[in-house]
Amino acid sequence: MSLLSKQTLSLALLLGLGLGTSCQRIPQSGTSSASVKKGTAAFWLTNPDKSVLFQSQTAPTWTTNAATGAVIEVDDKQTFQTIDGFGYCLTGGSAELLHRMTPAARTAILKELFATDGNNIGVSYLRLSIGASDLDATVFSYDDLPEGQTDPTLAKFSLAPDKQHLIPVLKEILAINPSIKILGSPWSPPTWMKTNGNSKGGSLKPEFYDAYARYFAKYVQGMKAEGIRIDAITVQNEPLHPGNNPSLLMLAEQQAEFVKKNLGPTFKKEKIDTKIIVYDHNADRPDYPLTILNDSEAKQYVDGSAFHLYAGPIDALSKVHDAHPDKNLYFTEQWVGSKSQFAENLPWHMRTLIIGATRNWARTVLEWNLAADPQQNPHTPGGCTECRGALTLDGNNVTREDAYYIIAHASKFVRPGSVRIGSTTSETLPNVAYKTPSGQRVVIVQNNSKETQAFSLRHAGKTLSTTLNAGAAGTYVW
Repeated sequence: MSLLSKQTLSLALLLGLGLGTSCQRIPQSGTSSASVKKGTAAFWLTNPDKSVLFQSQTAPTWTTNAATGAVIEVDDKQTFQTIDGFGYCLTGGSAELLHRMTPAARTAILKELFATDGNNIGVSYLRLSIGASDLDATVFSYDDLPEGQTDPTLAKFSLAPDKQHLIPVLKEILAINPSIKILGSPWSPPTWMKTNGNSKGGSLKPEFYDAYARYFAKYVQGMKAEGIRIDAITVQNEPLHPGNNPSLLMLAEQQAEFVKKNLGPTFKKEKIDTKIIVYDHNADRPDYPLTILNDSEAKQYVDGSAFHLYAGPIDALSKVHDAHPDKNLYFTEQWVGSKSQFAENLPWHMRTLIIGATRNWARTVLEWNLAADPQQNPHTPGGCTECRGALTLDGNNVTREDAYYIIAHASKFVRPGSVRIGSTTSETLPNVAYKTPSGQRVVIVQNNSKETQAFSLRHAGKTLSTTLNAGAAGTYVW
């Protein structure tokens, strides 16, 4: 995202907030598949005043007593989408900061993020940039040439820029969690493929549609050769926002044409099973993915659509689902601004994304940037200068920030393969429920009111009474 659109979100959602202080991790216990004493539920809590930060609480007890306060009914008989995972965007800048840590310090934080046992939060999904994003130190593609030259055969294609930091870090992550799913998204094609010959803006020249489709194939195949499986790609990051650096303007009709005539057939010919996901932009334009999915030739190659929420309502995802229920939905990016406050970010992200996106059929929820330094670097010239990472890395010093705790509430317990199940909701107690592959139930609740709320969970004829402070988030596991 560009700073301009980030500032727009900041004005719309976080007006008047001051600079938030760093969030420190509180020691935890338990595993991603929570150890729960019979007749109780594990309860993990985060308060917006930071008095408790993703910390296990005294386990509430199930009873046959009458419910107190509002009631959230959990219904196993209602089933919805399967979850692929929760996580972050591992930008090139994030990878560079991680790679510059000492091996011992890096191993410790990567285990904390990606391992699924003990005190670790079990991040299960990552988004990468195909080439540079605006949170790389420099702009690059995998086929950069002197001005005026072209390479339609891609003879000079090379993943060398990613081999410096990104690929080594990814290999360490895969050693910790070999089953993590990875999504790749391009910010821009090589500049020689573009109408303006520039990394910023412009459109893809029609004469290079075929070469660009083969560029995607070479990326997937090259990463596979490095031992890194790319589970899915999006065709273009924010195709309606050509003001970032790098970026590309790609209208819906152009994306449909590229998918049905070039990208889809190329993947089919090369026997590449990586999913093709369209759109990857804001929820104010559901017409964009619908234009592509309504094209039967393009639709046959498309797994689903991806969304951000810098504009539009989260329930726009359901409009796309309702029109094409055979296609998947993904939530792939949301920033946390460096000038925003934890007390506002926690409740908004929990109720709108962790709860709201998944209640509107998303199989993933990804926060934008895994790591930045204390000055929100690195970034490209013109890239985002206020993107706070889930981690602030100052050498080997690690500060856990807002997005760390937001994602942890889901990633630790809602493992890939979990299925969303029915749960009643209300304006003041937004929630979402799952059944995990191990047979546990997980309910994530946010108190969307200005007062402490006592409420009850009800499941299989039993009731659990609990309380959340104003703005707080709780994860319940049994």
